Parts: sequence; C-alpha cells; structure tokens
Amino acid sequence: MAPAPALDALDLTRELVRCPSVTPAEAGALDLLERALSGLGFACHRLRFEEPGTEPVENLYARLGTAGPHFCFAGHTDVVPPGDPAAWSVDPFAGEVRDGRLIGRGAADMKGAVGAFVAAVSELLAAGGPPAGSISLLITGDEEGVAVNGTRKVLDWLAARGERIDACIVGEPTNPEMLGEMIKIGRRGSMNTVLRVMGTQGHAAYPHLADNPLPRLVRMLALLTEKPLDAGTPHFPPSTLALTTIDVGNPANNVIPGEGRAHFNIRFNDLHSSASLQAWIRSVCDSVGGPFSLDFRVSGEAFLTAPGPLSDLVAGAVARVTGRQPELSTTGGTSDARFIRSVCPVVEFGLVSRTIHKVDEEAAVEDLYRLCAVYREVLADFFSSGGLAQA
Repeated sequence: MAPAPALDALDLTRELVRCPSVTPAEAGALDLLERALSGLGFACHRLRFEEPGTEPVENLYARLGTAGPHFCFAGHTDVVPPGDPAAWSVDPFAGEVRDGRLIGRGAADMKGAVGAFVAAVSELLAAGGPPAGSISLLITGDEEGVAVNGTRKVLDWLAARGERIDACIVGEPTNPEMLGEMIKIGRRGSMNTVLRVMGTQGHAAYPHLADNPLPRLVRMLALLTEKPLDAGTPHFPPSTLALTTIDVGNPANNVIPGEGRAHFNIRFNDLHSSASLQAWIRSVCDSVGGPFSLDFRVSGEAFLTAPGPLSDLVAGAVARVTGRQPELSTTGGTSDARFIRSVCPVVEFGLVSRTIHKVDEEAAVEDLYRLCAVYREVLADFFSSGGLAQA
C-alpha cells in the first residue's frame, strides 16, 4: 500500500487557527487533528476529563506503533481569548496570510507547532514508512486554563494502560526573536501565597484596646523579602519573591483593622521545592508571632532535563535546519512540561514567542516550514539511533 501524501504545515496550521478554541472549547480543532492523524495510521483516543467545580476538557492522544522506543510530541490547541477583534488587522480566527506571515490567535502559541509536527510525521512516513518504534501526540485543550483536566490526566490514563514514553518534545514557542535561538530544558517553579494576619479591630485613639495586625504583617514581609532566596544555579537564575498586593480593606482612618493580608509570588529554581518554601514561610511568620493563616497555590515545581542525549538531539536538528546553535534555557513561565518531566526526559522547542497572547499574533510561513523540518530531523535521528540510550 502506497503511503499517503505528505501534509502541509501551513495548511494544517491555518485550519487549526480557524477553530476558535478558546479554553476550554474544542471548537473542532481536535476533530481536525483526529481526522489527519487517523489518515496517517494513528490510533486515536478522545479523552474527556472533568473535576468538580471545573469545566470539562477534551483531549486527544494518538499513537502510531506499539513498540519502543516511543517519541511523544505534547502540545495544546486551546488559546487565550483574542480580546477586541476590532483591534486586529484581520479576523483573529480567519487564518489569513499577509506578507509571508500567518496572523491569528494561536498561530505561534501553539497551533503552528502542532501543525508542523503532524506535517513532519507525514513527511517521514511518506519518505520511508513507519519507524522502528512509536510516535505519539498528546494534545490538550486545557493548557491555557487551570491545567487540571488536560496533560496531567492524560498521563495518568497512560500510566494506567502501562504505556511508557521514552522522550518528549513540547511545542511551546521558545524562541524570543528568531527560530533556532532557544531550547527550554527546564522551567522555574511557581507558587502563589496569600498571607493573612489577624488581630482585633478597635478605635485608633485607643490602640491599647485593639490588637493591630499590621505591624506584624509588615515585619513578616520584611523578613521574607530582605535577603535573596539564593544566587541561582548553572542552569537557573536566582529565585525571586515578588509582592503583588497588600490589602487591608479599611476605608476609615480612625479604625484599627482586624486583619491585613498580602499576596506574593515565588518563582523558584531547583534548589527549592514548594514544600521547602512553604516550611520556610511558615517558620518566618512563626518567628514574628500572633495569629496568621497561609494559603498556597502551586502552579508547578522547578525541573531540569540536564543537558544530554535529548537536548543534543534537538539542538543538532535545530542547527542543521536553521544554522543557529540554540541556547539551552530555563527562562519563562510554566508549561505542561512540568507534568511530563516526571514521566520521561522532556525539552521544549517551537516558534517565535514575540507576539504570543498579543493582538495580531503571528508566525512566519517560512518558520512553519523550518520548524516542520526540525521536527522531521528530530524524529529521523531518534529512530535511526534506536532512541535516547543510543543517541
């Protein structure tokens, strides 16, 4: 049986952009991918997850082959809202190409990478047939949202089935200005904290009859911020604690408030964990004394895929296609790689990030085709070497 003709990276991406899949709406994006991947011989699974208090999310897991080594591409088809459509130069969901650039919500983050990877797989199959191993795509509709019904749940589903992934690339837009500049090999952790310090409300003229919580709150915040958390590591910048708001909610200047609260965010490197930071924050507040409460919300732990076989393989493909030697970086916010890192080695490489989440988000057409070529080289190198153990 003759292999199916190769799919086109631009055409796929344009069709994906035309699906208004604002989190958590599927809007036809996963339907489109399922049709394309089924046509390439992938076994496709639509996975719908919902936790109490959250909206249900559709995900897609597609796998070609059953044997190892197993290479996975992870990404998302959900996008952030476009804002005011009138502020765009084109309809944000029209998939219009102007002056060599595809303009539309999700073009760079990250429907372009999804389209490029599917096209790369189709080119690989058209050139030489199925590889000696497996290729899969883990595509979620929950990356731009609360990220509880997406990649994490799919990984649990895979574990229950006994499926093992040997290596993964996430198609986040990693390059600041030019394709080939940067591969992400890790991410900082992120934790938001709400500190509430309680006292007793009273008249400002009679402070001895009240218990003012604000001096204690100020001392706690001073102790938390007076020294750097660390000096950084060879692969991570120093961890940071940023106060984002201090609130009392007191409109009267003659009333001592009964409570003060502060919110802060910590972006931390792999010298810390969320648990160690929580213990430190609690000990600082205990040292000041008085009643207080802490509420922690962890977006993700810090992780690092140490430079080695996977980053070398991807960097080599990037250099051959783009002529640039990419920097190995851990900058930026969180991504779904934070979940995948517990399963297998994972790196991130995608398009240019300069316009993501902005009006007139765009991807250069040339970059879409070059990204497709990078992914094709990565796959060819991975399977020709028998996986990472031999790479």
